[in-house]
Amino acid sequence: MIGIVRHDGISSGALLLAGVAGACLAMAQPALAQDAPPAGSQVPADQPTEEQQQDIVVRGIRETIQTSINVKRTETAIVDALSAEDIGDLPALSIGEAIQTITGATTHREKGGATEIALRGLGSFLSNTTFNGREATNGSGDRSVNFNQFPSELINGIKIYKSQQANLIEGGVAGTIELGTLRPLDYGKRLIQAEVKANYNPYEDRITGASGWGWRGTLSYVDQFHAGALGDIGIAIGVQRNQVNNPEETYAASSTWVACDPTRPSTSACNQVSREQAAAGRDFYLAPNSATFRQITEADKRDAVMGSVQWKPSSRLDINLDFQYSKRDYTEDRHDLNISEATYNLRNVQYDDQHRLLYAEGTSSVEANGNYLTRDEKYIGIGGSVTWRATDRLTLNGDVSWSRTERGTVERSTRLRTDPLDLDGRRTAINNQRIPWVYDARGGFATAISFDPRFNPNDWSLFSDDARFRRDDEEKTDDIIAARFDAGYDLDGFLSKIEAGLRFSHRRYTAYDDRVELTQDDRAVDRAVSLACRRPFPQRDYLSGAPVQSITSWATYDTLCQFRNYLGTEDPGPNADLRSVTNADVRENVWAGYVMASYKGSLGSLPVRGNFGVRLIDTRVTSIGLRAGLDVIQNPDGSIRLEENGDFDSVRLTNHYFRALPSINANFDLARDVILRAAVYRAMSRPAPSDLAAGRSITLEDGTDFDNIADAIDNILAEGSPGLKPIMSWNGDLALEWYPNKDTMLAGTVYYKRFAGGFLPVAIDEDFEIGGETVTVPVTQRTNSDAKSTVYGLEITLANRFSWLPAPFDGLGTKISYDHALSNFKNYDIRLGDLLDPATGAVTPGMIPAANLNGYSRDVLSAQLYYQIGGLSLQAIGNYRSGYYQDFVGGNSQLRFVRSSETLDLRASYNINRNVSLRFEALNLFDEPKVTDMPVLGSSRQYHYYGSKYFIGLRVRL
Repeated sequence: MIGIVRHDGISSGALLLAGVAGACLAMAQPALAQDAPPAGSQVPADQPTEEQQQDIVVRGIRETIQTSINVKRTETAIVDALSAEDIGDLPALSIGEAIQTITGATTHREKGGATEIALRGLGSFLSNTTFNGREATNGSGDRSVNFNQFPSELINGIKIYKSQQANLIEGGVAGTIELGTLRPLDYGKRLIQAEVKANYNPYEDRITGASGWGWRGTLSYVDQFHAGALGDIGIAIGVQRNQVNNPEETYAASSTWVACDPTRPSTSACNQVSREQAAAGRDFYLAPNSATFRQITEADKRDAVMGSVQWKPSSRLDINLDFQYSKRDYTEDRHDLNISEATYNLRNVQYDDQHRLLYAEGTSSVEANGNYLTRDEKYIGIGGSVTWRATDRLTLNGDVSWSRTERGTVERSTRLRTDPLDLDGRRTAINNQRIPWVYDARGGFATAISFDPRFNPNDWSLFSDDARFRRDDEEKTDDIIAARFDAGYDLDGFLSKIEAGLRFSHRRYTAYDDRVELTQDDRAVDRAVSLACRRPFPQRDYLSGAPVQSITSWATYDTLCQFRNYLGTEDPGPNADLRSVTNADVRENVWAGYVMASYKGSLGSLPVRGNFGVRLIDTRVTSIGLRAGLDVIQNPDGSIRLEENGDFDSVRLTNHYFRALPSINANFDLARDVILRAAVYRAMSRPAPSDLAAGRSITLEDGTDFDNIADAIDNILAEGSPGLKPIMSWNGDLALEWYPNKDTMLAGTVYYKRFAGGFLPVAIDEDFEIGGETVTVPVTQRTNSDAKSTVYGLEITLANRFSWLPAPFDGLGTKISYDHALSNFKNYDIRLGDLLDPATGAVTPGMIPAANLNGYSRDVLSAQLYYQIGGLSLQAIGNYRSGYYQDFVGGNSQLRFVRSSETLDLRASYNINRNVSLRFEALNLFDEPKVTDMPVLGSSRQYHYYGSKYFIGLRVRL
C-alpha cells in the first residue's frame, strides 16, 4: 500500500511508485515502437493518418498532456510545462498541486496542501516565480510564492524554465516558474463557465460542533468585441470563493534544542556542553527545551479574482492590462498540553552514537494552554504592457507592474500551570509544581510521553497557577514596483533576432512583531474563570493514526472566554509603542539590463537553433533595524554597568553587489522527432528579505561592575544579516528528447551546478554607539562562506498513451518523471555547527553535522496513470519526495529536516454532454503525515496529521 511508510529509509510507497514507473516504461516500449510507423511503411486503409488524427478534438487530461508536450518541444530553452487551452482544465485544486506533476518539481506541504515548490530537488529559495512575466510578492518573508493563494481554475499555463536565458528575470538557480493567465483576444472565443465543488474532510468530522463539509465555487467569463475604428477588445475575468477546513493534529518539540552533559546531572535545567568542550571529547545528547501536543480546529476562506483586458487598436499595437487579487482569512482554535521544562532533572538517559535522545525521565511544569489565531493575507497584482510592432522588423515592448502582499496574524494565548495546590487550595497527590514524566523515542518518529499515574492531565483543577495572557501581533508587507522596456529586431541569416532590455524594480519588505503580556496570581480568580470557561476536549480519536498514542486528551478551555473573564475584553489590543529589535525594514533596488541574440540555421546538414546573451544586475540593499537603548551607569568604585533604558537606537546597514549572468542555449534537431539540447549559464538567487533584517538583540553579562562597555556585553545576536550576498552558480544542462507522436515523449536531462559559497555562522565586528562612546562588539550572524559545492542531477520523463492496446484499453496513458540529484552543499547549525572567526579565519568545529541545501531532496518521483474514453477521464497521481532540510522563515538558529513522504491523489471527471461535466478528487488518500527532525536526522521533533480530502463538483460551460 502506498500509504505505508518506513521512515528509516525508502518507503514501501516509493518502492511501489518506482515499480509502477518501471512497469509503465516496459509497457510503453511497444507503443513507442508502433505509434510511429517506420519510414516507407504503408498505413492500413482503415487506420487514420496523422493528418486525419489532427482533426480529432481531444479533451481532458490527454489534451493537457499533449499541450504540455508541444510546449516543451517548441521552446528554445530547456522547459517543462503544464498547459491547458481552457481555463479550469489544469488537473489540480491548487497551483502547487499542479506544479508537482511537472518533472523535477515537488512541494513542501503545510496544512496538507502544496505550498512552496522545490525544483530539481533544490529548495524553493533557489527558484524564481513570475506571474505573467512579473515578480510576485510573498507573505512569508522569503522569495518563494505560496501557490495556495492562486486557484488552478483561473490559471491556464505553467512553464518551468530549467535553463536560463538573458531575457528572464534573474533569481532562478534551480529554475524559473512562470504562471500565465489567459489573453482573451488570443483565446479567440466566448466562454462562460461555472463550477461548484463540495469538500469533505473526515478529520474535521471528528471535531465537536464542526462540520466536515466545505465548498468552492468558480465563475469565469471570456469574450471578444469588435469596436469599429477602435479595433478589437477582449475581456477575461474569473472569480472564486473557497471555503474549506484544514484540520490538523500534531506533536511538536521546541524549535530550540540544547546539548546536555550526561556526566553532570542537574536538579534544574541540564548542564550544556559548548563547542570547545565537545571538540575536546566531552560527550553530549540533544534535548528539546519543551514538548507540546496540539489539537487544532480551523476555518479557512479564500476569495480570488483574476482578470485581463486586451485591446488591439491595429494589427501592430497590442495593449494588455491584467490583475490578480486573492484574500485569505483563516482562524485556528488551538489547545495545547505543554511540557515546558523538558531538560529539567533528566535521569536514566539513553542516547545513541548520533547524540539523539532516546529515553529520559524528568520532572517539568505541565501547562494547559489555549491559543486563538486569526490571519488574513491579501495579494494584489496589477500589470500593464504595450507591444508595438514599429516596423516589420522592430518590436518594442513596455511593461509596468505593482505587486503587494499583506499578512497579519494575531494570536491570543493563555497559560495555566500545575502547582502543589489545586484550584481549591488543596495539596495535590504529587505535591509539586513539576510533574514526573517519561520521554521515550525508541519506537520511531512518534515520541511516547507518559506522566506519573497520580497526575491526570484531564483534571482542570490541577492547572491552578501562573495564569498568563499574551497577545502577539505579527504584520508583514511585501511590495514590488517594477518597470521594463524591451526591444527586438528581426534579422536575416544565421542570427535571426537581436533583443535588448532594461528593468528596474524596487522591493520593500517590512515586518513587526508586537507582544502584550499580562499575568495574575489570584487563585480565587483562577478558579472562577476555570469554572466559567472549561470545555470538553473538542475532538475524538486524537492522533489515532500515529503509531503511538501516548496522550489522547487533556483539560481544555475556551480561550476567548478566558480573555473576557480575566481581562474584560477578548482583545486587549497592541502596545502603544510597536518598536522592537525584531522589526524589519528592508529595501532593495535592482537595475538589470540584457542583450540576447537568437540564431537559427544549420551546422552542415544538422539544423540548430537557440540563443546567447548576458544579463547585468546591480543590487543595492538598505536595511533599517533597532537595538535596545542602553545607559552607562558609573559605580562608586569607578567601574560601570549597563542598563536598558526602554528606548531604542536605530541601526542602518547597507549592501551592494553587481553580477553578470551570461547564458547560451543550443538545440540540435537530430531527426524529425529527436532534439538534443545544451545550455550553459550563470545564475543567482538572492537571500530572503527577512534574512536581511538589521535588528540586534543585546544580552548583558551577569554582574554589575565592569571596566569598560565591551566587557559588560555578553553577546549581540543578529535578527538578520544585511551583508548576505546572493548564491551564485555556474550551470550546465544536456538534454535528449524524443517525440514519436503527439501523446508520447521520452526525455532525459543531465545537469550540473557549481555554487560559489554557502552560508556559515560567523561573529562579525560591528560598531555601536553606547553612552556617547563607539564600541566594537562581535555580532553572531550568517555570512557567505568561501566553500565551493556542486550538484549533479539526472531528470527522466516519459509520457505515453497505450494506443497499441485493443479498445477500450487504448484509452490508458501514463506520465512518469524522476529527478535524482547529488549535492555537497553545507548549511551549518548556528547554535551547534561550525563557527568562523573572520579575524583569524579559524573555525571552531561544530557539534553536529551540517545540512545540505535548504529544500534539497535527493530523489523526486511523480507517476501518473490516466484512462480516458469518451467523456470519462480517470487519473491517479503518486508523488514521492526524499527527506530534505527545511529552513525556518525569518532566520534559522537550528537545523530542521523533513522526512521522506509520498502521497496518492485520485481525480475523475465525466462529461454528461458538451456543456456539463461531473468531477471528483481525493487528496492524500492514505493520510500521509509530515514528520520533521531536529537538529540531526532521526531526532524526531514534530509530526502532523491532516487526513484526506474529498471534492465532488459540477461544471457548466457555455
